[in-house]
Amino acid sequence: MEQRELFKNIRRIEIRTKRLVNDLFSGEYHSTFKGQGMEFEEVRQYQPGDDIRLIDWNVTARTGYPHIKKFREERELSVIFLVDASSSGYFGTRERFKEDTAAELCALLAFSAIKNNDKVGMIIFTDRIEKFVPPKKGRAHVLRLVREILYFEPQGVGTDIAGALEYFNRVIKKKSVVFLISDFLSGEYRKPLQIANRKHDIVAMRISDPREMSFDDVGLIELEDAETGETFVIDTGSTQFRKDFAAQAEADNAALKRSLQLVNVDFIQIITNRSYIVPLINFFRLREKRR
Repeated sequence: MEQRELFKNIRRIEIRTKRLVNDLFSGEYHSTFKGQGMEFEEVRQYQPGDDIRLIDWNVTARTGYPHIKKFREERELSVIFLVDASSSGYFGTRERFKEDTAAELCALLAFSAIKNNDKVGMIIFTDRIEKFVPPKKGRAHVLRLVREILYFEPQGVGTDIAGALEYFNRVIKKKSVVFLISDFLSGEYRKPLQIANRKHDIVAMRISDPREMSFDDVGLIELEDAETGETFVIDTGSTQFRKDFAAQAEADNAALKRSLQLVNVDFIQIITNRSYIVPLINFFRLREKRR
């Protein structure tokens, strides 16, 4: 791809997502992710109406006057994107590929984060760790993340979510908000996900193409598994096949939701031919109600 087209695509995503941040998501993000806790600021003398649970008994005993501890919210967050760059992301039957949707989601959330003075970083993975971009602030850094998702050429083709989470658990020590962005066509990963979620705030975002959920009647078609290279022919003209396929896709999605609920990980379903705005706003508002 020529440099001009590359910059044009990145600029398009920046304009679209920054408009959404300014119009819709900045306040939602701030109210949902308010910081990692309270940080001690100072000790001052007790005043009527102060919470007696905040009395610093050591200072009180030393001075002879009651003093309380003051705290301030630790505002700055680190936001990490774990992005699945396996070959199944290069799939799209409607307006865009799954990887294009992943890039827009990361841009939207990253611009929301830096507007709130948070840092953003990224781990790109397939069946191996492909790239680690440490958390930083700033517009240029966000645009780098978008560029990496769209144009990075991975070495692997498969998906190993467990390996990505194990690597994340080793390299990220500070408590972070983590968006795990994948189609979740992977092997078992519940244990490392559970370990990561004990310290960090994990949000699973599944990106799916509508053809992974149902088929129209278009007769015989040949399909190729993007990760294994295996080809097979299916008869979409069969009513029973279409019914069974849709039922299996629904069952798989329900099983994923149950699995994530068991380890207290939030789940957002994104379909490439539908707007991601409503699922994201619903997620933010649900999280805000739970706070």
